[in-house]
Amino acid sequence: MGLSPATGAWREGDDPGRRLWVTLPAPLPLEAGGELPGVRIAYETWGTFTGDNAVLVLHALTGDSHVAGPAGPGHATSGWWEALVGPGRALDPERWFVVVPNVVGGCQGSTGPSSTAPDGRPWGSRFPLVTARDAVVAETALADALGITRWACVVGGSMGGMRALEWAATAPARVERLFLLACPAASTADQIAWSAPQLAAIRADPGWHGGDHHDLPDGEGPHLGLGIARRMAHLSYRSAYELGERFGRDPQDGEDPWRGGRYAVESYLDHHAAKLVRRFDAGSYVRLTEMMNAHDVGRGRGGTAAGLARVTARTVVAGVSSDRLYPLAQQAELAAGIPGAGELRVIESPYGHDGFLVEAPTVNTLLGELLTSGS
Repeated sequence: MGLSPATGAWREGDDPGRRLWVTLPAPLPLEAGGELPGVRIAYETWGTFTGDNAVLVLHALTGDSHVAGPAGPGHATSGWWEALVGPGRALDPERWFVVVPNVVGGCQGSTGPSSTAPDGRPWGSRFPLVTARDAVVAETALADALGITRWACVVGGSMGGMRALEWAATAPARVERLFLLACPAASTADQIAWSAPQLAAIRADPGWHGGDHHDLPDGEGPHLGLGIARRMAHLSYRSAYELGERFGRDPQDGEDPWRGGRYAVESYLDHHAAKLVRRFDAGSYVRLTEMMNAHDVGRGRGGTAAGLARVTARTVVAGVSSDRLYPLAQQAELAAGIPGAGELRVIESPYGHDGFLVEAPTVNTLLGELLTSGS
């Protein structure tokens, strides 16, 4: 069984984890001005809602609502945080009702650039900037539709952590616990700079068509630019140490870099680029990257310290020791600025930013401790 996206009532025939949708009852007002009509949010759930056990899990840039479960119809990949959801794990569906939405602006069921606008054409270049704060407003409507007045916990890493932080600052009375992973209080010049060549690569692709590529025949979109962007991004997700230990200067099997072949690390980046191009829209990549660039919990609130002081949730902040995209100093700022957050929890890992996903046993332990606190 599952929840009706319209009323929050139980409905027979919906399997836990199946993708559902809710349509916002009114246009979404936007921080940048104007509004976005007809917003639909895709989401999946695990477990049974008992009134006080709902946990909101928020995904990173190219994630989606499929936090656990196999690949299959509607899901190009298996669950991206599989080790956290299931019997005996931190998010045990026997105890928790886990809700995972696809962010507004995405391309996995929620309204985004590839979605149909009210005039019957893809939004494309007309899709506006949606900030993390705007996404929280949309997700609030989802919570209301499901009958959830207060989250037992909001969990997020990377871009998901930005949204989780905004949840706790925007609607503190609706967040009991908060788990922030590998994310900042505000995106810095360095992080915006990491993004700039990625956006430039996509926009320079002849298949981009100014963002209006969704009606092109298959194979004619900005796939080359998106692949280049993914290669750049993936370098920021991993550490120099891990790449050196894993690949060194080895050539790819059967190839000679001195004669037009690739080094093994180049093949690795090519592989990740090809995977993303098959499942993700370049328009969403651009708009969600801009969402991350715009992230600033202190905007309009008197600065970072005042923004963090709004949080009343019991909070755990964790960072990855080798993260070069969102370094530990940024999580230390969160831990110091959020009232009662306590000491920063450091995940020792060679995997860089991706350690928040790779080091699942450690993340599972930290989240489990938070979920049992105060109960």
